[in-house]
Amino acid sequence: MIGLAPPAYDPAAPTTATTLPVAAGATVRAYVRELLRRHRGAFALLVGVNAVAVTASMVGPYVLGQVVDRLAAGARELRLGEAVALFAVALAVQTFFVRLVRLRGAMLGEEMLADLREDFLVRAVGLPPGVLERAGTGDLLSRITTDVDRLANAMREAVPQLVIGVVWAGLLVGGLALTAPPLALAVVIAAPLLIAGCRWYFRRAPAAYRSEAAGYAAVAAALAETVDAGRTVEAHRLGARRVALSDRRIQEWTRWERYTLFLRAVLFPIVNLTHTAVLCGVLAIGGFCVLRGWMDVGQLTTGALLAQMLVDPIGIVLRWYDELQVAQVSLARLVGVRDIEPEPGDASVRPAGRSVAADDVRFGYREGVDVLHGVSLAVAPGTRLALVGPSGAGKSTLGRLLAGIYGPRSGAVTLGGAELARMPAERVREHVALVNQEHHVFVGTLRDNLLLARPGAGDPELWTALAAVDAEGWARGLDAGLDTEVGSGGRTLTPAQAQQVALARLVLADPHTLVLDEATSLLDPRAARHLERSLGRVLDGRTVVAIAHRLHTAHDADLIAVVEDGRISELGRHDDLVAAGGAYAALWRSWHG
Repeated sequence: MIGLAPPAYDPAAPTTATTLPVAAGATVRAYVRELLRRHRGAFALLVGVNAVAVTASMVGPYVLGQVVDRLAAGARELRLGEAVALFAVALAVQTFFVRLVRLRGAMLGEEMLADLREDFLVRAVGLPPGVLERAGTGDLLSRITTDVDRLANAMREAVPQLVIGVVWAGLLVGGLALTAPPLALAVVIAAPLLIAGCRWYFRRAPAAYRSEAAGYAAVAAALAETVDAGRTVEAHRLGARRVALSDRRIQEWTRWERYTLFLRAVLFPIVNLTHTAVLCGVLAIGGFCVLRGWMDVGQLTTGALLAQMLVDPIGIVLRWYDELQVAQVSLARLVGVRDIEPEPGDASVRPAGRSVAADDVRFGYREGVDVLHGVSLAVAPGTRLALVGPSGAGKSTLGRLLAGIYGPRSGAVTLGGAELARMPAERVREHVALVNQEHHVFVGTLRDNLLLARPGAGDPELWTALAAVDAEGWARGLDAGLDTEVGSGGRTLTPAQAQQVALARLVLADPHTLVLDEATSLLDPRAARHLERSLGRVLDGRTVVAIAHRLHTAHDADLIAVVEDGRISELGRHDDLVAAGGAYAALWRSWHG
């Protein structure tokens, strides 16, 4: 049996699983106000149309109240024809405007949802690349899927229905007060019960829903990591441990699910009790007033019907406000990207040349733990620099700093004397490009995939780029050539072909400085060697920083930097380093056999 307290385990465990921040209340409220300003005309129209529909629905109780008054007065002619005609007209008006309310509400919800999705996409794309690289897979996945789905329902239904319910309830209470002011006391008497129940619920619900969403993100993260690293899990016999972790995350998530269900199981009976209290109060107060002669029977009849009609709007408001508690958490997670400070960029900062340099650079992924320790390096324009060293030494990290993906914690990385960290990201990408071993084939044609690098390129340029990376042969063998659909749902490219497409994009982008992080790792050694020779002709005259475990890349380089424990231990040409008999010489002898 679930008690009034939340689950006993530490709720901070799932909530800290997220890497991207969750927006503070002020950020969420500011974004909601911005959405309302954008769509204030549509909101005003929805409120106006709904007011007409509710007013038309109140005609029936008033007509019936007048009929009851005539009966009580002993009238022999009730003029039912007029009453029925008026009721029919009101019903027709109500039917038309209710349909219009639903239409306008659905349109408003879709427009707001479209704005939200576009805002999230634009802001996410503008985030610093390092932030997205460090973001957890499960957290990103749950935000893009689960949170968007929850918000879709809220935007399409909850927001319009909440507006409708508030207007509906307000007009009914106003009509009740105008018809018979004493009957409005029934609402005042029952209101404390509803307020107390809602305060109890809404003090607990937001935190519970946040923990529930974080728990689901932790489940998604555990499952995604297990699937992504399936071969590693199998090789190290970690299956039982990963299953136990997934089971624990699922149990934590379901406990929060049960707790939020308990909260709703307390709130809804209180709401039903409030409805009963209002109706009983109206009948009791109205009956007393009628007996005292302070009120007509027709007024009591109209008041009772209006009180009964309050059931629907109050139910709508509370139902969809509860839905908004779930949506608010999802909205805070999506809007949370606004709390990430964008990369500082000064449009006036421009490189004065093509030389790349790192000056006493220190960098770490975690506070207080550095991966690079005081690295200094100078790369002249047109130099081919190879970064070699054992795994985990910091080669890829240094490459990302030289490409401007990360900014150093201290020190400076410069291009032509200008700090990369101070330049706008778009300008950095104009000069420096990073290609790593992880490549993505986008859904679309092969031409579309290539044109990402240079939208205005013609077919001859595309074929030239493919030829430069030894991909022309298989590309011309495709059924529709450049117009062949590739990616999900189309032609599946092998990892090696996807890598060649990525390198062809690099040729088309035509940056003067390249950082290649094991860019040919998915090719077999012979094919990789042939491809690197072909690329060598294309990359002639460019500055190239190549990170590789295959030392033939280092053999062909102009300069070699050996990275060990986050420091450059050796720097020089291949022959000089081999003759020195240091760390590089040991690597060369081990690799060359």
